[in-house]
Amino acid sequence: MRIALVEDNVNLAKGIAYQLRDAGHSVDVLHHGDDADTFLRQETGDLVILDINLPGKSGLDLLADLRERSDPRPVILLTARSETQDRVKGLDAGADDYLVKPFEMEELAARIRALGRRNTAVSPSLVNVGPLKFDAGSMQLFDGDVALEVPRRELSLLSALIQANGRTLSKASLLDQLYGAGSETDEKVIEVYVSRLRKRLSSFDINIQVHRGIGYSLNRAS
Repeated sequence: MRIALVEDNVNLAKGIAYQLRDAGHSVDVLHHGDDADTFLRQETGDLVILDINLPGKSGLDLLADLRERSDPRPVILLTARSETQDRVKGLDAGADDYLVKPFEMEELAARIRALGRRNTAVSPSLVNVGPLKFDAGSMQLFDGDVALEVPRRELSLLSALIQANGRTLSKASLLDQLYGAGSETDEKVIEVYVSRLRKRLSSFDINIQVHRGIGYSLNRAS
């Protein structure tokens, strides 16, 4: 998943982002409500984790704006407030779930998985990739009924290339989708993942094309 994390507590945001990236998610971290507003209007993604108390535009206002422009991304609200009325305000504004600080990362991870399953149930996510099938909901690649053992980062790369629908994606774009905007990860890591994934897919007549100096695209031969 590509997750937008909007949290003004820098240390808390770093901790959450580290855990989510370690689980294979791409995380875009924002600390200010106004910056988050600009980002969410311009960038796509799969999920938003949103603190209510933010400098600039509040989390509830950001949420209301998301829903007003019919942005379907699930939203998990984070707040130190525990009063029932605050939970009701958040849910009425369009939040899909709610966590009160402090919380355990295992609980946040479980909420993310639950929302992922809900989205998959609403929108079937099985895509043909040559003779294989890719399930974007469960992040699994199937040869018939057998799930292939592919590392999660490589599956995230495959998912990004599939969504591009034949368009060429630059290393910078792929890095953002795998790790989140502003990540300090070197672009060379994309070359490593592409090389590994190409080897895995070559026997299935699925080719990741390298466009020198430009980026990569997926040729889904069938």
